[in-house]
Amino acid sequence: MDTGGMPSLGGGRSLAGPSFPDDDGSADPVLRRLLAQRGGSLVEALRSRRLLVAVVAVADEVDESGADKSSHMAVVSMISASGDKGLLAFTGLDSMANWDPTARPVPVTGSDAAGAALADGAQALVIDVQGPVRAV
Repeated sequence: MDTGGMPSLGGGRSLAGPSFPDDDGSADPVLRRLLAQRGGSLVEALRSRRLLVAVVAVADEVDESGADKSSHMAVVSMISASGDKGLLAFTGLDSMANWDPTARPVPVTGSDAAGAALADGAQALVIDVQGPVRAV
């Protein structure tokens, strides 16, 4: 079966190509500028621009010594004092590392991040929670 140059997983399945093949994790300067300006065009820009959604390892079981026996990867959300839930997303690897240097990035469009937030029961995206400028 022709997989269009993508690696075959067998059974007719293949891996999709990367959505952002030239992405080096640098912050999008347009998003950073709009965040700093608190501009109304931020929502429009987020629709097609790349964000990094953070995933972290979560221990499912630990052995008697306290070491991870099994774990899974999960996206990260925060709950505000009022009970609202927000999915964490970042404009670049630098802002993600400021929050948690062990988190792993998943590059997605802002609209896909918003869809993932809604699917996870969140009411918002929390962008660059540790700065340089945070937006909700």
